[in-house]
Amino acid sequence: MNKLFLSLCFISAAFLSCRQNSNCDKLPTQFSSYDEAKSKIQGFYFKIQEEANTSNSSWIKGASFYSCDGTSGYFLLQTDKKKYLYSDMPYSVWTEFKNAESLGTFYNKKIKHNYIFKLTN
Repeated sequence: MNKLFLSLCFISAAFLSCRQNSNCDKLPTQFSSYDEAKSKIQGFYFKIQEEANTSNSSWIKGASFYSCDGTSGYFLLQTDKKKYLYSDMPYSVWTEFKNAESLGTFYNKKIKHNYIFKLTN
């Protein structure tokens, strides 16, 4: 009985400590660089954490989406030349992007210049 109680306490403590990073209110709203933002974002627990298959794109090398509420979130995009981070992008746009016939065409028409993330300097 004592071992069971200790096991349950350990599991509960582990669960609670893992969930500490799930409070999106604690995620900073400003970052000094793309790499800092990516590191902090990927260190949090989000309701939605997804990656798109970019293997068919000639210039998009990676794309991922992170959302606390399942409605909007962060969109991280890596091309063969640059890295981009967008905030407040709707999940519906992410879903359309990852299912698009051409990721690059969809990005240029529906995402580029429509969603912005400003870094502090």
